[in-house]
Amino acid sequence: MEIVTISTLYPNKNDPKHGVFVHTRLKQLLCAYPEISATVIAPVPWFPFSWKKFGEYAKYAGVPYSETIDGITIFHPKYVVLPKVGMYITPFFLSKAIKKTLQKLLKRKNVDLIDGHYFFPDGVAIESVASRFNIPFTCTARGTDINLVPTYPKARKMLQSVFASSSHMMSVCQALKDEMMTLGVEDSRVTVVRNGVDLSLFSASDDDTQRTLKSSLGLDTPHLIISVGWLIERKGHHLIIESLKKLDDVTLAIAGDGPDLKKLQLLAKESGVSERVKFLGALSQSSLNEWFRSADLSVLASSREGWANVLLESMASGTPVVATKVWGTPEVVKTKSAGILVDRSSDAIAKGVRQLLEEKPSRVLTRKYAEQFSWSESCDSLYRIFLSIVENKESPS
Repeated sequence: MEIVTISTLYPNKNDPKHGVFVHTRLKQLLCAYPEISATVIAPVPWFPFSWKKFGEYAKYAGVPYSETIDGITIFHPKYVVLPKVGMYITPFFLSKAIKKTLQKLLKRKNVDLIDGHYFFPDGVAIESVASRFNIPFTCTARGTDINLVPTYPKARKMLQSVFASSSHMMSVCQALKDEMMTLGVEDSRVTVVRNGVDLSLFSASDDDTQRTLKSSLGLDTPHLIISVGWLIERKGHHLIIESLKKLDDVTLAIAGDGPDLKKLQLLAKESGVSERVKFLGALSQSSLNEWFRSADLSVLASSREGWANVLLESMASGTPVVATKVWGTPEVVKTKSAGILVDRSSDAIAKGVRQLLEEKPSRVLTRKYAEQFSWSESCDSLYRIFLSIVENKESPS
């Protein structure tokens, strides 16, 4: 089976953590089913300047057209993005970039299926390309593409066409599938395929090891908590910083980069907690595992999530979580050994952190909970879906 995975959410040389969950799913699928061969088309915005003063866009300059990660060949065609004004024309530019690269691939080999990720703008562009080359495609819903984008009427109309044209659709949690059904998608057309966690990459510490690791960081604090994610309002780091005013024995480490760094630093200063907030920047997964293993607990204060991988990564490290009860998160945090769910406010977060610190589950039990989320079941489900589509395509009408 020859597939092409297409997604703007995918790692590249300049940003190895970007969309790493899409790469991980594909890598796990190829490992489980070696009869599948895959190539990736992961377009990146065209931007000519690499100076840091240009912010997030600067990292796209210098991304190679092709590279190999974990034995998978990835192509990065460039497409035009017009910030703030280009939402509805981005799919057009994106489809042009995808089409050119896919055309080159098709001269060398047949493609049985397109494995698409994120419905807007990616899914809209993929639908156009798949129609042009008569290739069946799937698309996976991952979060804001379903729980935010459809609130815009024009975008919702574009998504309806993708829903109708896809051979099958997946969502990473039941909450997103339910929302797709409210948008008119039939139950049988969507399968929940949750993300797993790499249990070998995210190893756990026991209570003694955790205390030793925390001490080795040189942090003179009774309690260490960690928040992980892009530095934007939706991830809620500001609420966790504000919660520290009621948690005077807690130090917060924030892992991630993004446009709100200076704003968050200023908030910490104005809140009188700057000495207890550590900004770590973007971390590799191995470094993130070390911080998780050192922390007493992790906090995720998002306003929207599909399936938050950082929750499983924290639990696999033996670290329970405090998380806002939004979208797919209650599907991840189901027991006391996993952590607790709270409302999205600084007061609720402070109360949840204090409660979990006082009633901490064994790190062994937290790790054991995470172990049920291996990739095996997800890969089996994906394989059955892909095989059914390919066999149906090959069967005589």
